[in-house]
Amino acid sequence: MPETKRKKASKKELIIQKASAMMRERGFPATSMRDLADVVGIEAASLYNHIQSKSEILQEIIYRTANDCNVHLNSLDETKLSSIQKLESLIRFHVQMMLDRFNDYTVMINEWSHLSDPYLTNFITQRRHYVQKMELIIQQGVDKKELKPVLPYVTMLTILSSVRGLEFWHRSAKKIDPQTIEDNMVSLLINGLKN
Repeated sequence: MPETKRKKASKKELIIQKASAMMRERGFPATSMRDLADVVGIEAASLYNHIQSKSEILQEIIYRTANDCNVHLNSLDETKLSSIQKLESLIRFHVQMMLDRFNDYTVMINEWSHLSDPYLTNFITQRRHYVQKMELIIQQGVDKKELKPVLPYVTMLTILSSVRGLEFWHRSAKKIDPQTIEDNMVSLLINGLKN
């Protein structure tokens, strides 16, 4: 890649990274291009050399995060893991996303409604398929007696809601290392589901 393209790509990534933090803190509507330019350290007009709009930034954040979630979930289809092992993998993946990619993950789960069509409709469709695949894994675990006779939808909501709760860890002064948090969440959620 030529040097100028590399610099432009790295500047665009910096803009997206800073925008992700701002959108998580302020929300999409309250994140202005002028404030973003100030944080990045460039003129507001210069932002448009790297991105077309604030909406493009939101699409980039949400779609790359959602894509990573979909890739992980789809990769489980190619394994011979049991349903409980697949669920553990999903829990660990989502916990790691919330711990390591907090800004992007939080923007995806809180700001998606600000996408414009066709991106909004596409994201809603992707999210629905994701939820259905998670529910199917849970139902297969129930059918095979690996899991207690739980309702897949409620179980899926419980898992994803628990992961969202890690936002409090980010805000707290408690010094619990991420691996301990991940292991404890997996233990609590999986042990509560095992038959």
